[in-house]
Amino acid sequence: MPTDYAFPDSAAKTANAVEAPEFQTEKMSLSMGPSHPSTHGVLRLQMELDGEIVTQCDPVLGYLHRGDEKIAENMTYNQFVPYTDRLDYLAPLANNVAYACAVERLAKLEVPERCQAIRIVCSEMARVSAHLLGLGAYGIDVGAWAIFLYTFTEREKMYKLFEELTGARFTTSYTRIGGVARDVPEGWTDRVDAFCDQFLPILENILKLLTRNKIFIDRTQGVGVISKEEAIAYGLTGPNLRGSGVAFDLRKDRPYSGYERYEFDVAVGTTGDCYDRYLVRGEEMRQSIRIIKQVLKNFPKGDWYAKDAVRIFAPRKDKVLTSMEELINNFMITTEGPQMPAGEVYFEAEVPKGALGFFIVSKGGGVPYRMKIRSPSFSNLSILPKVCQGNLVSDVVSILGSLDFVMGECDR
Repeated sequence: MPTDYAFPDSAAKTANAVEAPEFQTEKMSLSMGPSHPSTHGVLRLQMELDGEIVTQCDPVLGYLHRGDEKIAENMTYNQFVPYTDRLDYLAPLANNVAYACAVERLAKLEVPERCQAIRIVCSEMARVSAHLLGLGAYGIDVGAWAIFLYTFTEREKMYKLFEELTGARFTTSYTRIGGVARDVPEGWTDRVDAFCDQFLPILENILKLLTRNKIFIDRTQGVGVISKEEAIAYGLTGPNLRGSGVAFDLRKDRPYSGYERYEFDVAVGTTGDCYDRYLVRGEEMRQSIRIIKQVLKNFPKGDWYAKDAVRIFAPRKDKVLTSMEELINNFMITTEGPQMPAGEVYFEAEVPKGALGFFIVSKGGGVPYRMKIRSPSFSNLSILPKVCQGNLVSDVVSILGSLDFVMGECDR
């Protein structure tokens, strides 16, 4: 070793050291969707991230826009019924009922009790079906695959009942202005009753797989908290509103189609997090079965369409083929549409996603002058920038699943 070599002292080391700069973070822009599986459709979230923390989240809509409201202005009232199937396509029967009730209010038309009972059974079965799919998809989002298999099995049983009643599984187009397309087939109510009896214990087993599941609880409890005041301010409805502690349900607060005749409880949450919204939907399925059982126990007899809706409801096929007057009436309803009085009407129904409203402006005749659809999913998604901020990227998946939206009605 050379003799002139010497180690520098500590003072020299300190003087020659380069001072490390402060650690700077740069925010990243991330586009989630519109083809991401967790966005449940063609929704895009434009997010700004600071590491794994979401600092900004803007929902970008319009990828599924079809112009339903403008289409309605170029169709007769009856012709628009199939388009309501394509709003929340997981609950077409409930959409049909909401639209028919709005037009019937414009026409000042009352439907008989049997028709109301059929509509309630259809609406509540649609609620159970939609919640089952929402719950199954939510399970996949947070890593619980088995839930989806159970819920889809039960949903398939319901679809067989839908097909018996309407002739279709997915887009039913069953409700008519002034009634329904056809009466219930023989023995159908008994098969629905049998389904309800076997479904309740299966539902309890499904919910047990999640309610006390440690992973599911960690992914949902305390995540995506929406306060009561925020839920009201952002126009949330349905389970998302009730999950925040607001006991508002149109079936109770503004009864329609005879809901006031039946006993059921409104499920309400306490903290407004993802876990509460899940619990509310689980309880809603129990209450829907409770309503269906009550309807079937005292199922009314009589007509399934309003007899005084002769200028609205298309006549039966056998009458069209045997009567000139009925043939002419059918021709006029088909070509010009049912003749409605001039006026404005707004009606909301409690569908699985929340309050589905139809605002109709009529100048008379068979075609609406203007129509506006108040879709619950659109309003529910408006809170995303607020509720996602400050959460992890992985929490955004849990929040989206808990809101349970459908882009078909969101974009329209």
